[in-house]
Amino acid sequence: MKKIIFTLIILLLAGIFGYNFKTDPHTETSVKNGFLNHYRIYAVPLPDSLTFVDETVPITHSDIRERIDRELLVNTYWQSNTLLMIKRSHKYFPIIEPILKEEGVPDDFKYLAVAESGLQNVTSPSGAKGFWQIMKKTGKDLGLEINDDVDERYHLEKATKAACEYLKKAKQKFGSWTLAAASYNAGVNKISKELEKQKVNNYYDLFLNEETSRYVPRIIIIKEILEHPNDFGFLFSENDLYKLSPTKKIEVDSSITDLALFAKNLGTNYKTIKLLNPWLRKNKLENKNQKKYLIKLPKN
Repeated sequence: MKKIIFTLIILLLAGIFGYNFKTDPHTETSVKNGFLNHYRIYAVPLPDSLTFVDETVPITHSDIRERIDRELLVNTYWQSNTLLMIKRSHKYFPIIEPILKEEGVPDDFKYLAVAESGLQNVTSPSGAKGFWQIMKKTGKDLGLEINDDVDERYHLEKATKAACEYLKKAKQKFGSWTLAAASYNAGVNKISKELEKQKVNNYYDLFLNEETSRYVPRIIIIKEILEHPNDFGFLFSENDLYKLSPTKKIEVDSSITDLALFAKNLGTNYKTIKLLNPWLRKNKLENKNQKKYLIKLPKN
């Protein structure tokens, strides 16, 4: 029955599109000659040179070249995902970039956030959260407030500063921003042990698990595509990109018993408050210690 239905669908498509068919005697499957005459998948040429921060990527090494090529193909041909990253970057990079500059972390690390989360407040299977995918213990160690009501891993500005603190410490330890980036994925202790065990001093000479082996090349390729999108076939206008709506901040130093009522009294609604302040995790805010919080509201 399934074979009959499949055949009818193929015949219907043939009638609509006017394709000629050629039967393969070995597989007895039909192939649309017209489709094959026009459908092509091209290899994507690797750039002549690539850098991450101030370090040259050794793409003349065959294994590095293959790893870079893999990420280039995946991110070029996964068009919908990459186009979304381009659109979101226009919205969120204006928040991330000045913090990186203020903290003394190279601008290239904004692409690490893209590689980590696609610039979304996602949760990993291991429990890492937010744009920078920070684990709970790591977040607390870096000074973020994390409890039932508040999770500052979802606070983009504060999480970006926390990520900067981690990366600066890693750079101080390893003397390399590339190794600092790798440690963001594998952990400082893991990278330290592997460097010592393998008796090398840079990321590209390390033999690592697949995830960390792909991690830095993914960041590098995301950087390359987002900096030169037209070169990789991504065409769009300014109107296609996502934009931040103007906001203002109000200071709160008391508890909020009902976030929806709080929003209504300020001329907005619950959804808007949650979207602008994803670090508020519940529909209330217990603030027994009268801590000062800045809550974003629509400017208008």
